[in-house]
Amino acid sequence: MAVTKEDVIEFIANMSVLELSELIKEFEEKFGVSAAAPVAVAAAGAGPAVAEVEEKTEFDVILAGAGDQKIKVIKEVRAITSLGLKEAKALVEDAPQPIKEGVTKEEAEEIKGKIEAVGGVIEIK
Repeated sequence: MAVTKEDVIEFIANMSVLELSELIKEFEEKFGVSAAAPVAVAAAGAGPAVAEVEEKTEFDVILAGAGDQKIKVIKEVRAITSLGLKEAKALVEDAPQPIKEGVTKEEAEEIKGKIEAVGGVIEIK
């Protein structure tokens, strides 16, 4: 009588975890394969489908430089951040410095437009 696949599956299903572990080790030694390889391939294959690219929702607005009109840039930074004159001046003079962090894309673009309109240089990260 020939052994069918169903017989083998039924036999394996009735094995203890320890017996199954030993069987797997014997398969690996006899056939020179690893039971972990198919799992890694399956996980790698499922990765791109599961891990979709998430769109960035929070941005940091960085003042890269003040340009030629530092006083106007300081005034804009004060208006945007509600900093005092001394703090805003220090931020502008110590560029590159973050003006605002964790803002929406729209707010970041608005800040960039205001600062660049007075001659400053902005980076959005």
